[in-house]
Amino acid sequence: MLQSVESEHDNHYTSSQSSSIESLVAARNDGKKHLLLAASGSVATIKIPVIVQALAKHTGVFSIRIVLTESATHFLAGQSPEQPTVSDLLHLPNVDAVYRDHDEWGPQPWRRGASILHIELRRWADMLVVAPLSANTLAKVVNGMSDNLLTSVIRAWDTDASIDLKKKIILVAPAMNSAMWRNPITAKQIRMLSDDWGVKENVSVTGGPRSITGWFQVLTPISKTLACGDTGDGAMASVESICEAIERTLDLNTQNEPQQVE
Repeated sequence: MLQSVESEHDNHYTSSQSSSIESLVAARNDGKKHLLLAASGSVATIKIPVIVQALAKHTGVFSIRIVLTESATHFLAGQSPEQPTVSDLLHLPNVDAVYRDHDEWGPQPWRRGASILHIELRRWADMLVVAPLSANTLAKVVNGMSDNLLTSVIRAWDTDASIDLKKKIILVAPAMNSAMWRNPITAKQIRMLSDDWGVKENVSVTGGPRSITGWFQVLTPISKTLACGDTGDGAMASVESICEAIERTLDLNTQNEPQQVE
């Protein structure tokens, strides 16, 4: 029993240390590309470890910090090998911290002058990927709600690069039941992300530099038999397509190319 308690304490201590706001601020200028990888309450949360493993080849130039909504944590409770515990995520390649809602408010009460976690996560991140994006979190985002850590980061995103002075996008991979995906409410909300706020590249008619507007990119769900037993669209985009989008946006493959010796 004592060994079990000590192990649990060590895991909690390790998690608390790695997710401390001090370590986050210190890592802002570590020379690596920074991916903030988030999951909301969908069965596809079990793909988070798979996404991380698929990006393992970028060791040394790449840092991942994971944000989980409380609903997402229910899919990562050690139920099976594909569903490790939240603490186990810290042992995956390139993962430097895992954050949950309670990290926003602890362990000490906030005082004037102290850093604010959702702001520091935005400053640290070069890109935010929400995979999966649940129907509930989608609705929160388009309506401007910020009632947990993830939606607070999104609400505080520097959408026009006027604050962080760097253009950064939010990539989302919706995942939900087919009927939920086909609901007209969902269609309206997705149009908000892809049409109103979607990333667009504008080519200058005078031959000047191209400009990029918008800050959201949506990876359309695919069709398959879902975990609930229904068959249809609504399943999260493939891990391959998500990782390709990450690598392209952060220019990771270029960094990993071997240097030519003259």
